[in-house]
Formats: sequence, structure tokens, C-alpha cells
Amino acid sequence: MTCGTVHGVGLGPGSADLMSVRADRLVRSARHVAYFRKAGKQGQARRIVDGMLRADVVEYPMDYPVTTEIPLHDPRYAQSLSGFYETCAAHLRALAEGGEDVVVLAEGDPFFYGSFMHLYTRLSPHVPVRVVPGITGMAAAWAASGQPITWGDDVLTVAPATLPEGELTRRIAETDALVVMKIGQNLAKLKRAVAAAGRQAVLVEFAAMPEERVRPLEDVDSAPYFSIALIHGQGRRP
Repeated sequence: MTCGTVHGVGLGPGSADLMSVRADRLVRSARHVAYFRKAGKQGQARRIVDGMLRADVVEYPMDYPVTTEIPLHDPRYAQSLSGFYETCAAHLRALAEGGEDVVVLAEGDPFFYGSFMHLYTRLSPHVPVRVVPGITGMAAAWAASGQPITWGDDVLTVAPATLPEGELTRRIAETDALVVMKIGQNLAKLKRAVAAAGRQAVLVEFAAMPEERVRPLEDVDSAPYFSIALIHGQGRRP
């Protein structure tokens, strides 16, 4: 029996018309579709492809374990997620080894701060895995901001707001242009770091989605899950 392929398909930042032609083709033709979500929720990836799936599709929702009560650096946090990814990968591997192709929906790009990476490392030694790149959320964010993110020789840094405050401040101060991901509960820390570095930033919420909004970071009191902070480069230009 021929082994099937697991396709990690990047869906882009949130709008179906920002998917690639290849992603669209795979999603529409897939017999088996898997996607991550919070338990009880449809999930952003599944929402993006709503109305695109074939009538006889077999869906495999992968519900994240509840880990909000466990600190990020507690070993139990990694153990919980590791077991979850192992279970998901085992299911997908069984489908592929049974000759079935599987499409795993991935918000943004599968290899950029995404959960698909944890499946890839577990599956790729055993079954064929192909990745379809997608437009990242940060690209949609700087498009929404109405300003180029880099000019000339600008150096762009991408940093998670989960970094220690001192390290975050240093990186903000030393780079030309900046993208900050994973803001959430780290908003106050990020605002302090931006101020300490003597920079100005904007916050883009829900880039490429109907709720899209761009505001100065200093005016923001809370950051929804789909939020990205930007500091635009001001480098060389003709």
C-alpha cells in the first residue's frame, strides 16, 4: 500500500482570499482535514475554510489541553502539550500509513510560531510531510499599518513578548524595525520596554480580518489574541 502524505497548509492571516492557489486546491480536495482549536470553539483555522470543504470530508479537531492554570515554565506545561502532540501525531500517522492524504490547517505559515511544527517533527521521520507556506500575520499587520516595515538596509527583528523585560528592551533599542508576537498578558511589559528603549510602536489587532484595527501602542489597554506590535524602520531610501 502506498503511504499517504500529511500536508501542513498555511492559510494566511485570516481571510480565505489571502490563501495561495495551492492551499486552496488542497483544502477543497481533502478527504481528511485536521486543525487545532480551543475545546468547544470552532477555531480560527476552521473558520477561514468554512464553506470550502467537500461534503464527505472527515474532520479531526485537535483540542488543546487546558494549561492556563500551569505556569509556562512549569515542567507540567511541556509534559501536557507533549502528550497532546504525540496523540495527534499518532492519529495522523495512522491515516497516512493507511494510504490516506491528510490536510492539516495552519493559521499564517506552518513554520512560523505555529503548532504544526510540533506535528512535523514527530511525523516527518515516519511518513511524507509537505508544507505549503502561507502569508504570515506580521505581513498582514504591516500592510494594515499603511507603512513599509523596512527600508534600504534596515534590520528586522521578530521577538515574542514573552521575553524577559530587560532582554525585550535591549532588542527593541538595538534593531531598526521590529515585530512583536505573543503579546496578550505581556502588554504592560511590552509598553514599558518600548518606552524604555525610546521608541514608538503601533498595535495591529485582527490583521486581514473584519475587526482589523491599528492604534498607537501607548493608547492600548488590552491586546486580543490576534495582536501584533510594529516598529517601522526608517532606513535608507532613494
